Amino acid sequence: MDYPGLAGRTGHFSFGAPRDVTIGGDGSRVVFLRSSGPEDPHAALWLLTVATAEETLIADGPIDSYAIDRDARVAAFARDGRLFRVDLLGRTVTEVATDEPAEDPRPDPIGRNIGYVTPGGSAALRVVGPGGDRLMAGEPGTAWREHGGLITWGVPDPAAVQFGRRRGWWWSPDGGQILATRTAAGTSLHLLDLDDGWVDVHWDRETYPYVVNVRWAEGGGPLITVLRRMQQHGLVLAIDPRTGETQVHAELADARWVEPVEGTPRHLPDGRVLVGGELAHDGFDARCLFADGSLLTPPGLYVRRVVGTLPRTGTPSGAPDLVVEGTDGDPAAQSVFRVRTSLSGGGAEARKVSSTPGWHRAEASGDVLVMDDTVWRADARVATLGNLAAPLPYHPRPALERVTDRRLPAAVLYPTGFVGGQKIPVLVTLGDGPGHQQVTSDPAAWQERQWWADAGFAVVSVDSRGTPGVAPSFEKVVHRRLGDVALTDQVDALHVLLGKHPDLDLSSVSVRGTGLGGWLAAMAVLRRPEVFHRAVARRPVTDWTALPAPFAERYLGDRLDSADVYAHHSLAEAAAQSDHSRPLLLVGSSLPGFDSTPSATLDEELAFLRG
Repeated sequence: MDYPGLAGRTGHFSFGAPRDVTIGGDGSRVVFLRSSGPEDPHAALWLLTVATAEETLIADGPIDSYAIDRDARVAAFARDGRLFRVDLLGRTVTEVATDEPAEDPRPDPIGRNIGYVTPGGSAALRVVGPGGDRLMAGEPGTAWREHGGLITWGVPDPAAVQFGRRRGWWWSPDGGQILATRTAAGTSLHLLDLDDGWVDVHWDRETYPYVVNVRWAEGGGPLITVLRRMQQHGLVLAIDPRTGETQVHAELADARWVEPVEGTPRHLPDGRVLVGGELAHDGFDARCLFADGSLLTPPGLYVRRVVGTLPRTGTPSGAPDLVVEGTDGDPAAQSVFRVRTSLSGGGAEARKVSSTPGWHRAEASGDVLVMDDTVWRADARVATLGNLAAPLPYHPRPALERVTDRRLPAAVLYPTGFVGGQKIPVLVTLGDGPGHQQVTSDPAAWQERQWWADAGFAVVSVDSRGTPGVAPSFEKVVHRRLGDVALTDQVDALHVLLGKHPDLDLSSVSVRGTGLGGWLAAMAVLRRPEVFHRAVARRPVTDWTALPAPFAERYLGDRLDSADVYAHHSLAEAAAQSDHSRPLLLVGSSLPGFDSTPSATLDEELAFLRG
């Protein structure tokens, strides 16, 4: 199928699809965002009533994000600094007067008050409700600069964003307290009572400066994960909401870096604390879940995310099942599993509930599971959320395989209608680089690559070591030697693939990537010009010392003690040592002696790679 002007339009494939699905704690209502179709990026707020399977438009867009109370009776969202309260039972939307512009509004669990953050460099945390709008914490004005930076409340610090934590404040389950971050020279946590009380959270912030995960839900006080700066050791701490004192529930350690599991830590109903970790002994190499030290997941299950819990029928203990997204053998697939939390008789048990191969996602709360777009209550299929997205323009059929003795996930995608027996140029795609999977069973992920294939390339994608989904050791072997390991894997995979795909023309190999993938694409033609002949690098990482410390140090170690490692991974250093024999186009960046441009369409990239 011809699809001209694909550049910049790949996001349109998701317009009209349900997103940001949340489920009320009692399972009665499912709330989500959805736009009106493939050309409309502006999402509106929708409600599905589970008992009747009826969908209702609640609030017109544009709505970028929203939050609900515990049982999805009240929702809140902000637009252009204005705060809106949504009565999901009465299906009405009311603008709430605030003293300051509002961002990140969140109703308390009982739907009485709404907290929000003020925008700007010195963000403050406020609460508006029946008693009016009042400041909970904030230190505005340049007079409050601390070590050269403004103090912010309730906003995730730059380090937190690198770990995937995009929130800076949390309601207590009863709505009487808020746990909030204060960010200045470092990050601290504070418990704010709505009756004006104040408690600082105590832990060794100097030793463990990174607050990675925070969760406060029914069943106990707040749980947090904190890491040392070098990320090789961390603690899971329980906070006493009365005193702010902390208790260690688990230690996390790895000689390379600790990788907490998304959705953990959390309290189980019986009081145990669920922690994500790794099993790396007795021949095991897995990302697992533990409850107070007991293994809950089989070693063959690679856990990607803990979604929530669902009741488990037929057991006297009443212990629920965990709902987990993970992989059990094929890293190209993501499945949904129910994991037993009760260990009485039989050990770890995980049952796959997604019935088809592919890349599945889920949300769970109460007794309701939303898997992909399908809503389930217990074992009954209740409804399918309406999907107004346009059909995908291509129907790619990549040949997925595992190659080399390292069993690297790899794929070859040919032009539509390609007939074997003729040599075809190769385009190696690096996507966003190590740390981001390319070889997946998700058709949407292959749309742009099919465009490239139909432009006359055999598109090759290889998930080199450093990529998640296989095993912890596979991800972390790149520590302090990412460039060498990733390039070696790409080269070795190409040569092995030639044995299985003899039409690949390895005398004409192009490579392209973005961000970290752009850095690796540039490194490919600078360091291995005998294999890679042309490259396009979009917004490449040119100097690792300029990156946020949590990201750079995870891969390359302490920048103060590893100057040689950082220099070895510098594009400027690689360019200085190169003979500049291979064409390299840098988009959004520059290096002396190479072509660069502020921006480029896919058609312009194609013209360059055709040379």
